[in-house]
This record gives sequence, C-alpha cells and structure tokens, in this order.
Amino acid sequence: MTRIQSAFNGRKALIAYITAGDPSPSRTPELVAALELGGADLIELGVPFSDPIADGPVIQRGAERALRAGTNVAKVLEIAREIRKSSQIPLLLFTYLNPVLRYGLEKLARDAQNAGIDGCLLTDLSVEEAEPYVSAMRSAALDTVFLAAPTSTPERLKLVAKYSTGFVYLVSRTGVTGERESVSTAVAPLVRSMRERSSLPLAVGFGISTPEQAREVAQIADGVVVGSAFVRLIEQNGDLEAFARSLRKGVDGSGTEK
Repeated sequence: MTRIQSAFNGRKALIAYITAGDPSPSRTPELVAALELGGADLIELGVPFSDPIADGPVIQRGAERALRAGTNVAKVLEIAREIRKSSQIPLLLFTYLNPVLRYGLEKLARDAQNAGIDGCLLTDLSVEEAEPYVSAMRSAALDTVFLAAPTSTPERLKLVAKYSTGFVYLVSRTGVTGERESVSTAVAPLVRSMRERSSLPLAVGFGISTPEQAREVAQIADGVVVGSAFVRLIEQNGDLEAFARSLRKGVDGSGTEK
C-alpha cells in the first residue's frame, strides 16, 4: 500500500490543496504541518504556473505569489524534502504539463521519488495521451491520479480508471476551481458512474469550502478535496489548523462508512 492509498484506510480522507511556495518556500512546510495537525490526510502540493487555466482567481493569486518568491518545480521538490524531515503525510504533486515537460518527464519521476513525493496529477494532460507519462511515473513507484468530470464520456471514464492509481479525482462541476455556495448536483451521478468502472477510492473536489459541504460530499465519496478556501486563508494569514479541524469534523460527521 502506497502512502496515498493509506490516506483512505479507515476513514474518509480530507485532502488539502495548497500552492507550494505561497507566500514563500520557507513557509510551506509549516503550513503543511498545520494542515496535518488539523486532520488533513493528504496534501496536494501545487506547482505554481503562469497560465493556470483550471484555477480560479484565489489559486491564481497564490501561484503569482509563489512565482514571485522564486518557486519552480525544483524548489517544490526541495520543499517536499523539507516536509519529509518531520512528516510522512502523503504528498501529491499537482501541476500542469508544461512545467513537467520543461523539467523532463523521466527526471521528474526520479527526483520526485527521491524527494518523498508519492504521486502526481497533471491537470491538463489528456488521458488519451497519458501512457508515456504513466510509464515514467510508475517506473519510479509514483501513483498517477487522473481527473474525471461530469462531462467525461464513458470512454474517458474507462481510461481514467485504467491509468489512475492511488485514487480518482472527481471534479464536481465544469469550470475553474473556487469556493461555491452549494455542492453540484452532478456529483452523485459522477460518483456512481466512476464506481462502475473503478475500485479505487473516489475523491471529490472543486467548489467545496465549508464543513457542511464536506459532510455532504463525504456521504457519497471516499475523500473530500478543499483548495481555494485554504489558499484564501493563506492569503489572509488565517488559521489553517483550525479551519482544517472544522472540515475534519464535517467529513467525520458524514455518517457513512466506506
């Protein structure tokens, strides 16, 4: 069992996204520690990118702050090594294809493994063209997490199931990341469709920002992903641990066993 798989072992997983290097590379390990103390089971470490097409304004601003602080792929791997000095929390590298290609696919797989990264998610990699990437990641024993959306065709869902390891990330709605007032009605049908094709844990993200929403999603999925709400707190110098703890209570209060 990989560290990522272990995040879903015994309880519904709370998955926290933050942009590595926001507001500075030196701060990220302590932010991860706060999230872990608050009950997060897995951390998505976002690689800041100048053209984050899948991200809303909150995460875009986080990426801009991280880029101004000099954060790149190599720096994110340094951050991961620093986190590993005191924590074994699963780390998923969350990035776009362009930075990976610039760094080098095989080199990233090797260096990520050595830095203590457990898996990778490329938001804009077409699953139809994923085989070389998957081969490189798996040669380094890294999990490959793919996205499925309400608009995904049955054929694409089948490929997501084929190439995903660790868990499957279900996008709750079309559009970009960001906090929403309610959970999309598209979540439940998407979860059902994916369960027909994969035995992996299913985590739902995009638009989840309150304990009540986390509870609602945890009733039907195996994990809840929260990103923009955490990045906004970082922007406001808020209490990540306390907010993570409130989300943890929401997830644990779902009342549904896996």
